[in-house]
Amino acid sequence: MSALAAPNEVVTRALLRQVNVPGLDRPAALITLDNGFDHTKPNTFGPAGLTSLDEAISAALAAEPAFIAVTGKPYIFCVGADITGLPLLADRAQALEIGRLGHRVFARLKDSDVPTFAFVNGAAMGGGLELALHCHYRTLSAGAAALALPEVSLGLIPGWGGTQLLPNLIGIPAATQVIIQNPLMQNKMLKPKQAAELGIADVLLEPADFLERSLEWAAGVVRGEVTVTRPEVDKDMWAGVLYFARQTLDQRLHGAVPAAYRALDLLETAKDADFATGTAAEDEALADLVFSEELRSGLYAFDLVQRRAKRPAGAPDKALARPVTKVGIVGAGLMASQLALLFARRLQVPVVMTDLDQARVDKGVGYVHTQIEKAVSKGRMDKGTAARLYGLVSGSVDKSAFADADFVIEAVFEDLDVKKQVWAELEKIVKPEAVLATNTSSLSITAMAAELAHPERVVGFHFFNPVAVLPLLEIVRGERTDDATLATAFAVGKQLKKSSVLVSDAPAFVVNRLLTRFLGTVFAAVDAGTPLEVANRALDPLGLPMRPLALLQLVGPAVAYHVGGTLHAAFPDRFGVSENLKRIADSGQPIVVDDEINAEVAKLLVVGDQPLTEDEVRRNALDALAQEIRLMLDEGVVAEAQDIDLCMILGAGWPFHLGGVTPYLDRTGASERVTGQRFLPRGVASLAG
Repeated sequence: MSALAAPNEVVTRALLRQVNVPGLDRPAALITLDNGFDHTKPNTFGPAGLTSLDEAISAALAAEPAFIAVTGKPYIFCVGADITGLPLLADRAQALEIGRLGHRVFARLKDSDVPTFAFVNGAAMGGGLELALHCHYRTLSAGAAALALPEVSLGLIPGWGGTQLLPNLIGIPAATQVIIQNPLMQNKMLKPKQAAELGIADVLLEPADFLERSLEWAAGVVRGEVTVTRPEVDKDMWAGVLYFARQTLDQRLHGAVPAAYRALDLLETAKDADFATGTAAEDEALADLVFSEELRSGLYAFDLVQRRAKRPAGAPDKALARPVTKVGIVGAGLMASQLALLFARRLQVPVVMTDLDQARVDKGVGYVHTQIEKAVSKGRMDKGTAARLYGLVSGSVDKSAFADADFVIEAVFEDLDVKKQVWAELEKIVKPEAVLATNTSSLSITAMAAELAHPERVVGFHFFNPVAVLPLLEIVRGERTDDATLATAFAVGKQLKKSSVLVSDAPAFVVNRLLTRFLGTVFAAVDAGTPLEVANRALDPLGLPMRPLALLQLVGPAVAYHVGGTLHAAFPDRFGVSENLKRIADSGQPIVVDDEINAEVAKLLVVGDQPLTEDEVRRNALDALAQEIRLMLDEGVVAEAQDIDLCMILGAGWPFHLGGVTPYLDRTGASERVTGQRFLPRGVASLAG
């Protein structure tokens, strides 16, 4: 055990007590996992925590209880292994030992002659969910925040029995979804109802009296009054499901995430191998992956999302923020309507939209109402909440409706003169302390505010589409934006449950600037004569969420051309203007149809006679990213490289195994090749050696 001591471990202790349950002739043993903090610091398992659980199980068994149950502190069951200790492991032998320790302790619940129960009262992820899977029976609170096996998203595998237990409990299709597909889909979590429907839990109970009901239910099982039936797992489809899953991984990741492939191998083992053989294979896989570059990038990305995103670098004192009791939205198009719904749901204050005519206003308000109705019909919102939201969102053709608004955001056409005109009109209407926010994706905040009497209250508030899904909010400080405005913007961003990053007023800010440089480099290869198919495949080894041309189609060729033009005006030596892109935009033709290049689009292109290979396209794209990031850091667009990575993860969906982008550029040598230096010190998001 001493070899595994983790000096910084926040120990989750297993607190044992005897509980008298009506109808049983002897007490039950209840083990509560508790690290001594509130729900903002979840339970995790390090070596000392596992030892505490081991001791609690021994003490429980010694008392010969009616049953043993494991539960968590309020709102939290357990969110898995203490991953902060992984970089401290000195060698592969230690990694093997931590895997074996978890397996040995958890297996005591699985192999117990005394019935064992998991009372999953809150969030259960990774090793926490694996602990529950080892118990003979599981109750689940309908109020639990989420359940997941997210390890693959970090570059690991479920290493404490999950790959062996889950497929044999809920079947291979659902297990593959939970273990591989969900982590690779922006780390999608299961809600309690979904987990119960899959068969992960035996019964779903309301949170109000969860522990009492769980004890009663467990007593019913022990007395034989409650029968738990589970459907037989179909093993005939096992090979076919895994074959399809492997093909899907190849198409999406092209080998970029070793952990996903190791998880597939372990799921294959789970079909016929005995449990000891399967868990030994988990130990070996875990030990291999702990010393991979992908894991170090994944841990770095996880830390950015969990910690840095919650403490934005450079944000002013939150005490300076002004209260927001009403929101105005200029525009009633799709983006404006999405914003209206988001502000109403999160801030719970009146939101009014305006537009040029009543038809546009009615369409925008109608969109909001339709989305509310859909949420109710799908059980995602109760009727009382829906009624309240209906009353909060309104529309008007008269901008005087903004007179008492504290926060006004515009989402109109991306043209500087149009936006300046909007603010000139509004400044005469809104109260002096109202914040004026712009959702511009590329235009200068400073230029937009230059002619106003109070430019200090204009701030960039750049969302990413779809607004309800992507968590990033680029908050842009113009040259004259004051601290009170900025503090209010950050406070509103937090209320909206967005992760805000402070960005200086530079062309296209962070995500759009990098994606435009990236896509521009790829499209320059097309202009030079590289076939569309070759250019589109070139970045496959990165394992990005979508290929370049699919991303271009999602952004919209017209929008990409417009943003590219803005950046070309600012940096003509690095950002070109592609007439081929304009031809595609003007044609209205989709670039990609059913994952295939549209042959009609290919006919529109006028290209050169100097095609590049996939390797050349990829090298050029990575070099362009490295150069642009170094320039952005030198310009002070953000505080550090970590903010660049956070933006790319949360705003562009770039995966954890890349660490966002700078760890991958360091790992592949592009950083030093182009700029002469790494973005991050060796050992940060990488192996130290």
